[in-house]
Amino acid sequence: MTKFCFDADEGLLSKEKVAALEGAFSDVVEADCPLSFEFLLVDEEEIRRLNRETRSMDKITDVLSYPSLDGIKGEALRAEDYPYELDEEDRLFIGSVVVCLQRAKEQAAEYGHSLERELHYLLTHGVLHCLGYDHMTDEDKAEMRQKEEYVLGKLGIVRE
Repeated sequence: MTKFCFDADEGLLSKEKVAALEGAFSDVVEADCPLSFEFLLVDEEEIRRLNRETRSMDKITDVLSYPSLDGIKGEALRAEDYPYELDEEDRLFIGSVVVCLQRAKEQAAEYGHSLERELHYLLTHGVLHCLGYDHMTDEDKAEMRQKEEYVLGKLGIVRE
């Protein structure tokens, strides 16, 4: 089983919720070392700045992902292949996921579900991007959606 480590804002994701996320992702990717992610919550101004500076899109968005490794989709991750990406605890850093809290709140209200559900969805979506999944083609979108539903289902979060 792959161990995931989420560095997250304690206020919105408790240690128990982080542990549940780690368990939900545990068999999405094969790895011989713990995988590490950074999860940041930002305001609309910051996500717009990041989107503008990193994607040349001057608009507010809900989630941005910054993978640290390329070409890892579906690959077994081995620590020996990434010696410079291991942190002091021998965790392999996979990337950062940045969520706009205001957009998450708005989308939760729009879709009629809880903020917690929306945050879990956005985090799952972002982590899958860091793992190499995308939604540029219909085939890729279907594959990514299946992974999202799988992870969220393991968390007990299903579409209503």
